[in-house]
Amino acid sequence: MSKPRILVARAIFPEVVERLSQHFEVEANPADAVWSPAELAERLQDKDGALTTASQRIDAELLARCPRLRIVANMAVGYNNFDVNALTASGVQGTNTPDVLTETTADFGFALLMATARRMTESEHYLRAGQWTKWSYDMFAGSDVHGSTLGILGMGRIGQGIARRGAHGFGMQVIYHNRSRLSPALEGECGARYVSKEELLRTADHLVLVLPYTAESHHAIGAAELAQMKPTATLVNIARGGIVDDAALAAALRDKRIAAAGLDVFEGEPQVHPDLLTVPNVVLTPHIASATVPTRLAMANLAADNLIAFFDGRGALTPVNTPAERLV
Repeated sequence: MSKPRILVARAIFPEVVERLSQHFEVEANPADAVWSPAELAERLQDKDGALTTASQRIDAELLARCPRLRIVANMAVGYNNFDVNALTASGVQGTNTPDVLTETTADFGFALLMATARRMTESEHYLRAGQWTKWSYDMFAGSDVHGSTLGILGMGRIGQGIARRGAHGFGMQVIYHNRSRLSPALEGECGARYVSKEELLRTADHLVLVLPYTAESHHAIGAAELAQMKPTATLVNIARGGIVDDAALAAALRDKRIAAAGLDVFEGEPQVHPDLLTVPNVVLTPHIASATVPTRLAMANLAADNLIAFFDGRGALTPVNTPAERLV
């Protein structure tokens, strides 16, 4: 019996490709080419499964061209690159990689918060430019993290991880808003208090965004929301581009309507809104919140585990939909 045919859409760890090769006929992408939608569809036409990253859009148009495709395993916890309804209607399983990146991403979110609050990027640029010639009492004076109010919009696993770091590590008052309130036990574990979105915006000294990207969360933070924040507040986005209106944020930073921002994700990434590159009070990183070797390897292996389990009849380990059986 021939093995199922798998496409690995971007370069990943060679040892994971080798592991997949023990179970499948694998077409890999070691050159890490970024294929156009048409090129991706062409490569998927004779494939039974795919290991994708957030940069491959899987939608109804592609699925219509790929009748053999049965599963798409995303190497990410987010899956806004999937049209989940189209996957389900087409009988194609989608999967993601939750849990394995929670603590690493929470670490990075908190690091980005601290870098933003303490103006680390601004001060490094100043030093590298040879402008540091003397000490002064207000040179790059930022805002305290310890004892301040941490606001979290989106209180899933990663949001809870950031809350625990703030409450238990830095003595922060933690408030949060979420589509659904956590249980009293989880609130106690996180040291967090549920508030309305309006109170979150008004009260937080440091606001961290950790909500999934959906049509409903598009521009959840725009000009109106930024206007409700304290002028001394900071904003950190480690969720997805599109949750923040980047043009409105750049204007708010330029006009000092908020103090600073830290961004790991952007609308239209890898492109960054040009106005964000002209304001000094923003820390910018290229979508690296989960980027440690152990965590990225665990993500790749979980995506591989989903493919292996699906084709050996056990079913996907971390499904994002429940498709009907696909007729080929």
